[in-house]
Amino acid sequence: MNIKNTTDSLRAASQKLALQNASQKNAALEAVAVALDKNRGSIIAANKLDIDAARAGGMSESIIDRLLLDDKRIDGIVASLRLVIGQTDPVGEELGGWKTPNGLNIRQVRVPLGVVAIIYENRPNVTVDAFSLAYKSGNSILLRGSSSSYKSNVEIVRVIREALAGVEGGVPEAIELVEVREHDHSDVDQILNAVGMIDVCLPRGGKKLIQTVVQNARVPVIETGSGVCHLFVDEFANLEMACRIAENAKIQRPSVCNAIECIVVHSKVAQQFLPMLADKFAGRVKLHADEKSFGILEKCVVSNGTTNDGVPEALEGPQTILFPATEEDFGNEYLDYECCIKVVDSIEEAINYINTHNTKHSESIISESRANTRLFQSMIDASCVYVNASTRFTDGGEFGFGAELGISTQKLHARGPMGIKVLTTTKYLIDGEGQIR
Repeated sequence: MNIKNTTDSLRAASQKLALQNASQKNAALEAVAVALDKNRGSIIAANKLDIDAARAGGMSESIIDRLLLDDKRIDGIVASLRLVIGQTDPVGEELGGWKTPNGLNIRQVRVPLGVVAIIYENRPNVTVDAFSLAYKSGNSILLRGSSSSYKSNVEIVRVIREALAGVEGGVPEAIELVEVREHDHSDVDQILNAVGMIDVCLPRGGKKLIQTVVQNARVPVIETGSGVCHLFVDEFANLEMACRIAENAKIQRPSVCNAIECIVVHSKVAQQFLPMLADKFAGRVKLHADEKSFGILEKCVVSNGTTNDGVPEALEGPQTILFPATEEDFGNEYLDYECCIKVVDSIEEAINYINTHNTKHSESIISESRANTRLFQSMIDASCVYVNASTRFTDGGEFGFGAELGISTQKLHARGPMGIKVLTTTKYLIDGEGQIR
């Protein structure tokens, strides 16, 4: 990749987009939505090649789930795109204005960032999400997906560019996909060092990818974190509710960043709750339990899940699969049907434990105590803090943003699910009548 030629083209495209109004951008995005719907067959066929290669390479099924595209997911992609179309164009929004004593009129308005790069893993739906948010907010975008989803991404970008080329005022050069070669990351180095050519870079993927970008980038980065999310079952919890939420937050899609990886339980309800949880998770989730919880859960166990050689033994019927937790389990992102259990003696201990081991993503408390829920929400350091709800709601679509760029776990510029306004900044427009200082 010639990074200068690529970013020069993207810069020129962003300047074209900066002059377009909402109607023009929406018409182009609607043409893309129609084209994605119409070309779903070729997109799914390309995705199948990626899926087959991933399975042949030994990729786990939980990660393959992130890679998969089918009719239902393409329906979701198109629906998310149309939600973006329906959103108010942020460009030109006036955030404030005033007149100075010497007669200058000052306005603060929202403007595009310019050229955006996103480096992401597996999920081909991110290709459409990132493009749609960038285009609607007047930015061009450089996409660097993973080799595992490359064929899917190539087909999706082809469909997008052809749709933009076919609509009046469309800017097909506003989207570029990096050609990915397996085991070659030189293009990533070029992106991270493209000072003055790329205005912001967003990593979206696992811990290793995010750390690589954050530690090596010379361009501005919006950090999206891995998801070590916790569910705290307070002493005042509705335990039936806690079980339902734990099941949803762990099992519905364990490979996603808003799934829980650890359940923290107050000691006053542990004897009652943990057998309920073991029954709910039986045969479906491996539990890595600390010393206190292991002593309770081992009474529910038919199998400890291992043989003498350390290989999981064959299970007949639903059984609790239990392991003693090691230090590595706490703060670990399993992204699979595994979860660690921690028992604490107070809400203060729970808060301290979570803040020590989380990734500032999403945390939840189950409690009927207003004082405890407000303390939890005030003291937990995370982008999203829930009361009596699943962490699985940390999502741009669920928040009403349509598409999302990822979940920001940093504190500057953006935090939490990142929607359309994250790709804008502001500038001041000052009108005068000959004033001098």
